[in-house]
Amino acid sequence: MKKQTTKPASPDTFHTRAVRLIQRIPKGKVVTYGQVATLAGEPRGARQVVRILNSSWKTEKLPWHRVINRNGQISLPPGGGYELQKSLLEKENVVFGPDDTIDLGRFLWKPRK
Repeated sequence: MKKQTTKPASPDTFHTRAVRLIQRIPKGKVVTYGQVATLAGEPRGARQVVRILNSSWKTEKLPWHRVINRNGQISLPPGGGYELQKSLLEKENVVFGPDDTIDLGRFLWKPRK
């Protein structure tokens, strides 16, 4: 009987590309979940980005607080991480408007390819 071997995971998976991209977000800038997904090759993968942040932020040392929703807002609920994320962004001089929205024209990171 032939022995089966398992191929190692490709280093160029969506997960890997998304993690590398998130790691590059500079202080004082934000990106959206959808932007990360699109730049990592999966334009409809915003929810996957959420899962990656949830499961890998600590082990990959990801600046999770710099990823927000497409409306320029924090998606975490009050009492569920919202305050921490806002505080971390404010420490990086990201400014919130009166409705707690971030001006994406000013703070959105536009990476060079």
